[in-house]
Amino acid sequence: MDKIWLSSPHMGGNEINYVNEAFQTNWIAPLGPNVNGFEEDISNFIKVESTETQINISTAALTSGTAALHLALVMLGTNENDVVIVQSFTFCGTTNPVEYQKAKIAFVDSELDTWNMDPNCVREAISDLLNMGYGIEGKVESKLGLGYIRAIMPVHLYGMPAKMNELIAISTEFGIPIVEDAAEALGSRYNNQACGSFGLMAALSFNGNKIITTSGGGALVSSQSEFIEKARFLSTQARDNAPHYQHSQIGYNYRMSNIVAGIGRGQMEVLKQRVEQRRLNNLRYKEYFQNIEGVSLQTEPDSNYYSNFWLTSILIDPIKTGGISRETVRLAMEKQNIECRPLWKPMHMQPVYDRANFYGSGVCEKLFENGLCLPSGSNLSEDEFKRIFDVLDSIFK
Repeated sequence: MDKIWLSSPHMGGNEINYVNEAFQTNWIAPLGPNVNGFEEDISNFIKVESTETQINISTAALTSGTAALHLALVMLGTNENDVVIVQSFTFCGTTNPVEYQKAKIAFVDSELDTWNMDPNCVREAISDLLNMGYGIEGKVESKLGLGYIRAIMPVHLYGMPAKMNELIAISTEFGIPIVEDAAEALGSRYNNQACGSFGLMAALSFNGNKIITTSGGGALVSSQSEFIEKARFLSTQARDNAPHYQHSQIGYNYRMSNIVAGIGRGQMEVLKQRVEQRRLNNLRYKEYFQNIEGVSLQTEPDSNYYSNFWLTSILIDPIKTGGISRETVRLAMEKQNIECRPLWKPMHMQPVYDRANFYGSGVCEKLFENGLCLPSGSNLSEDEFKRIFDVLDSIFK
């Protein structure tokens, strides 16, 4: 049996034309027309999707979403004395950039409505960090040789928008900027505003399994163009404007290549179709599980939320299912060469972060224990869905 992947790349067909054009015009160098075009495509998409706001977005195409988050923290002045408040229920690509800057991480729990950053836990973390002696730049002086609370980093998990109204209210009240991890949420909206446009800066990902892909890549987006100009400078090794190679600060080799960006340009042409297909996948699973006791899906809490449903994810309560667990389903799928994946293991449970502070009651731990991501690719065929549902039938029916 051919493998059914969790989320495989899905080309639209026109990608090859952008790539061929780069070859024919010899734009094989790191930058070129495809990079410029791809950045414009992303900025325009986010602007058009934000129907309730007048927002202009600038974009820097980079090698990864992780690079985007790293540059955001660099530009905020994050250093080893500082702390960043981060959603624990995420991938290490969210947390590693904090480590690159040698800063501390304060992990916060998830709430059950969206599985994302719990605003109440963010308030708890801020209160505790201020009591420890951390400051807020421009508002609260730091003490005891500590630095500042540099940022709040929510994640739109599996494409589901976080509770941005509450998080923005906290950000405004305390003067702590938000850096969004929107790596999984291109095409998602909250209150008719595109994910990635709420924070001071935001990261997107075009990794091979994302809703659109450049094989590997990411972007930093912001409504403040000066951050994007600085990101472009830093991501090309921070080369000063001089006829020779001159550097006044440390830079990074993070810029996306013109070839890769060509793939991205073709993918942007089919992005809305990919979102529609993933939402249809989610609907099929929702209809399947609606009468099965003990199985629930990550769901849009109300009409303010619009998820791209990059991945459809379920929770399985073995008490209510008569002993059927997350692993029962995962292993049965594995035997049929169908890829499923447990939800993210919370970062505060990872060995590398075992000394970090955690604020919450363990909601994300229970989500990890009982949660499973199902095959969600926009290119799933009817035969593949039949194989998936045959396995589910053998377990639940």
